[in-house]
Amino acid sequence: MVLLTEVIKLTLFPAMMAFAASSDLFTMTIANRVSLILVAGFGLLAALVGMSAADLLSHAGAAAVVLAVVFVLFTRGWIGGGDAKLAAATVLWFGFAHLADYLVYASLLGGVLTIAIMQFRTMPLPRVFVGREWAERLHRIDGGVPYGIALAAAALLVYPHTEWMASITH
Repeated sequence: MVLLTEVIKLTLFPAMMAFAASSDLFTMTIANRVSLILVAGFGLLAALVGMSAADLLSHAGAAAVVLAVVFVLFTRGWIGGGDAKLAAATVLWFGFAHLADYLVYASLLGGVLTIAIMQFRTMPLPRVFVGREWAERLHRIDGGVPYGIALAAAALLVYPHTEWMASITH
Protein backbone atom coordinates (compact mmCIF):
# COMPACT_ATOMS: atom_id res chain seq x y z
CA MET A 1 0.00 0.00 0.00
CA VAL A 2 2.79 2.44 0.91
CA LEU A 3 4.66 1.58 -2.28
CA LEU A 4 1.54 2.20 -4.38
CA THR A 5 0.97 5.64 -2.85
CA GLU A 6 4.61 6.59 -3.41
CA VAL A 7 4.50 5.42 -7.01
CA ILE A 8 1.36 7.49 -7.61
CA LYS A 9 2.88 10.56 -5.92
CA LEU A 10 6.17 10.32 -7.78
CA THR A 11 4.91 9.44 -11.24
CA LEU A 12 1.26 10.20 -11.98
CA PHE A 13 1.16 13.95 -11.44
CA PRO A 14 4.54 14.75 -13.06
CA ALA A 15 3.82 12.44 -15.99
CA MET A 16 0.43 14.01 -16.66
CA MET A 17 1.95 17.49 -16.52
CA ALA A 18 4.70 16.52 -18.97
CA PHE A 19 2.13 14.93 -21.27
CA ALA A 20 -0.18 17.97 -21.10
CA ALA A 21 2.67 20.37 -21.94
CA SER A 22 3.96 18.32 -24.84
CA SER A 23 0.49 17.66 -26.18
CA ASP A 24 -0.33 21.37 -26.09
CA LEU A 25 2.92 22.25 -27.83
CA PHE A 26 2.49 19.75 -30.65
CA THR A 27 -1.30 19.75 -31.12
CA MET A 28 -2.66 22.84 -29.30
CA THR A 29 -4.97 20.51 -27.39
CA ILE A 30 -4.98 18.94 -23.96
CA ALA A 31 -7.14 15.85 -24.05
CA ASN A 32 -9.94 15.49 -21.52
CA ARG A 33 -8.39 12.25 -20.36
CA VAL A 34 -5.45 14.17 -18.87
CA SER A 35 -7.72 16.08 -16.51
CA LEU A 36 -9.80 12.99 -15.81
CA ILE A 37 -6.69 10.98 -14.93
CA LEU A 38 -5.54 13.78 -12.61
CA VAL A 39 -8.93 13.89 -10.88
CA ALA A 40 -9.11 10.09 -10.56
CA GLY A 41 -5.50 9.91 -9.38
CA PHE A 42 -6.18 12.53 -6.73
CA GLY A 43 -9.26 10.62 -5.57
CA LEU A 44 -7.37 7.36 -5.38
CA LEU A 45 -4.44 8.92 -3.57
CA ALA A 46 -6.71 10.76 -1.14
CA ALA A 47 -8.45 7.48 -0.32
CA LEU A 48 -5.18 5.56 0.05
CA VAL A 49 -3.67 8.10 2.46
CA GLY A 50 -6.91 8.54 4.39
CA MET A 51 -7.37 12.23 3.63
CA SER A 52 -9.94 13.74 5.96
CA ALA A 53 -13.32 14.83 4.63
CA ALA A 54 -12.50 18.43 5.56
CA ASP A 55 -9.23 18.35 3.59
CA LEU A 56 -10.94 16.64 0.68
CA LEU A 57 -13.63 19.34 0.60
CA SER A 58 -11.00 22.06 0.85
CA HIS A 59 -9.08 20.68 -2.14
CA ALA A 60 -12.34 20.30 -4.09
CA GLY A 61 -13.31 23.86 -3.12
CA ALA A 62 -10.05 25.25 -4.44
CA ALA A 63 -10.54 23.37 -7.70
CA ALA A 64 -14.13 24.63 -7.95
CA VAL A 65 -13.05 28.25 -7.46
CA VAL A 66 -10.42 27.90 -10.18
CA LEU A 67 -12.86 26.12 -12.49
CA ALA A 68 -15.35 28.97 -12.11
CA VAL A 69 -12.72 31.60 -12.92
CA VAL A 70 -11.18 29.74 -15.86
CA PHE A 71 -14.64 29.01 -17.23
CA VAL A 72 -15.20 32.76 -17.52
CA LEU A 73 -11.80 33.15 -19.20
CA PHE A 74 -12.70 30.33 -21.59
CA THR A 75 -16.07 31.84 -22.51
CA ARG A 76 -14.30 35.08 -23.39
CA GLY A 77 -11.88 33.18 -25.63
CA TRP A 78 -8.84 34.08 -23.54
CA ILE A 79 -7.85 30.48 -22.78
CA GLY A 80 -8.63 27.10 -24.24
CA GLY A 81 -10.93 24.54 -22.71
CA GLY A 82 -8.10 22.09 -22.14
CA ASP A 83 -6.12 24.75 -20.29
CA ALA A 84 -9.14 25.52 -18.10
CA LYS A 85 -9.71 21.89 -17.20
CA LEU A 86 -6.01 21.29 -16.60
CA ALA A 87 -5.77 24.26 -14.23
CA ALA A 88 -8.74 23.08 -12.17
CA ALA A 89 -7.54 19.46 -12.04
CA THR A 90 -4.09 20.65 -11.02
CA VAL A 91 -5.43 22.81 -8.21
CA LEU A 92 -7.37 19.81 -6.93
CA TRP A 93 -3.98 18.32 -6.04
CA PHE A 94 -2.75 21.58 -4.46
CA GLY A 95 -5.75 22.84 -2.53
CA PHE A 96 -5.82 26.35 -1.14
CA ALA A 97 -2.43 25.85 0.53
CA HIS A 98 -0.57 26.15 -2.78
CA LEU A 99 -3.15 27.94 -4.91
CA ALA A 100 -1.48 31.37 -4.81
CA ASP A 101 1.96 29.96 -5.62
CA TYR A 102 0.55 28.05 -8.58
CA LEU A 103 -1.33 31.05 -9.95
CA VAL A 104 1.70 33.34 -9.61
CA TYR A 105 4.03 30.86 -11.32
CA ALA A 106 1.47 30.12 -14.06
CA SER A 107 0.99 33.84 -14.71
CA LEU A 108 4.70 34.62 -14.80
CA LEU A 109 5.61 31.60 -16.90
CA GLY A 110 2.65 32.24 -19.18
CA GLY A 111 3.83 35.79 -19.73
CA VAL A 112 7.36 34.64 -20.53
CA LEU A 113 6.01 31.95 -22.86
CA THR A 114 3.76 34.43 -24.66
CA ILE A 115 6.58 36.96 -25.12
CA ALA A 116 8.94 34.22 -26.35
CA ILE A 117 6.40 33.01 -28.90
CA MET A 118 5.69 36.57 -30.05
CA GLN A 119 9.42 37.08 -30.53
CA PHE A 120 9.72 33.73 -32.33
CA ARG A 121 7.00 34.89 -34.74
CA THR A 122 8.96 38.00 -35.71
CA MET A 123 11.89 35.95 -37.01
CA PRO A 124 12.01 33.75 -40.08
CA LEU A 125 11.08 30.17 -39.27
CA PRO A 126 14.33 28.22 -38.81
CA ARG A 127 14.86 25.79 -41.68
CA VAL A 128 14.88 22.80 -39.34
CA PHE A 129 11.21 23.55 -38.49
CA VAL A 130 9.97 24.11 -42.04
CA GLY A 131 7.42 21.44 -42.92
CA ARG A 132 6.72 20.59 -39.29
CA GLU A 133 3.06 21.38 -38.77
CA TRP A 134 3.35 22.17 -35.06
CA ALA A 135 6.22 24.61 -35.57
CA GLU A 136 4.57 26.32 -38.53
CA ARG A 137 1.34 26.70 -36.54
CA LEU A 138 3.26 28.11 -33.58
CA HIS A 139 5.05 30.53 -35.92
CA ARG A 140 1.88 31.91 -37.53
CA ILE A 141 0.97 35.40 -36.33
CA ASP A 142 -2.64 34.31 -35.78
CA GLY A 143 -1.61 31.13 -33.95
CA GLY A 144 -2.50 30.59 -30.34
CA VAL A 145 -0.23 30.19 -27.36
CA PRO A 146 0.08 26.68 -25.91
CA TYR A 147 -0.54 27.95 -22.38
CA GLY A 148 -0.67 24.38 -21.08
CA ILE A 149 3.12 24.50 -21.13
CA ALA A 150 3.11 27.32 -18.57
CA LEU A 151 0.42 25.62 -16.48
CA ALA A 152 2.36 22.36 -16.41
CA ALA A 153 5.69 24.04 -15.66
CA ALA A 154 4.10 26.01 -12.81
CA ALA A 155 2.59 22.82 -11.44
CA LEU A 156 5.95 21.06 -11.52
CA LEU A 157 7.55 23.99 -9.66
CA VAL A 158 4.89 23.89 -6.92
CA TYR A 159 4.43 20.11 -6.61
CA PRO A 160 7.66 19.37 -4.69
CA HIS A 161 6.43 21.70 -1.92
CA THR A 162 3.07 20.01 -1.45
CA GLU A 163 2.06 17.60 1.30
CA TRP A 164 2.22 14.81 -1.26
CA MET A 165 5.96 15.17 -1.66
CA ALA A 166 6.67 16.21 1.93
CA SER A 167 5.37 12.84 3.09
CA ILE A 168 7.94 11.09 0.88
CA THR A 169 10.95 13.21 1.75
CA HIS A 170 10.40 13.11 5.53
